[in-house]
Amino acid sequence: QVQLVESGGGLVQPGGSLRLSCAASGFTLRSGAIGWFRQAPGKEREGVSCISKSGSIYYADSVKGRFTISRDNAKNTVYLQMNSLKPEDTADYYCATNFRHLFIHDWSLISAWGSWGQGTQVTVSS
Repeated sequence: QVQLVESGGGLVQPGGSLRLSCAASGFTLRSGAIGWFRQAPGKEREGVSCISKSGSIYYADSVKGRFTISRDNAKNTVYLQMNSLKPEDTADYYCATNFRHLFIHDWSLISAWGSWGQGTQVTVSS
C-alpha cells in the first residue's frame, strides 16, 4: 500500500528555515516523481516543487532560490529545505506521488498526482 507521511512543519519567524520530510512506504520513491504542494487557508492547492524519476527538479517561481528539493534513496525520503521563509509561505504542505501524466512539465497540476500524504502545517509569523 502506497503511503506518504510528511513531517517537519511548525512555527517559524520570517527569514527562518524549515526542512520538511516526505517518507514513503509501500513503494520506492526513486521509482517515480515526487511533488510538493501547499494550500494556504482559503486558497487553492498549488505546486511548490517536484523531483522527477530521473532527478530533474522543478520549482514554482514563488519559491525559486529559497526552497530546495532533494531525495535520499537510502531513507526512501524526499526533503524540502525551505529558507528565507515569508509569511506568504504559511500553508499546509503535502507531498504527492503516482504521477499520471505523460509529461513531467505538468507537475504542478493537482490532477496529475494520484496519491497524497496527510500534510504538515507551516506557519511563518513573528
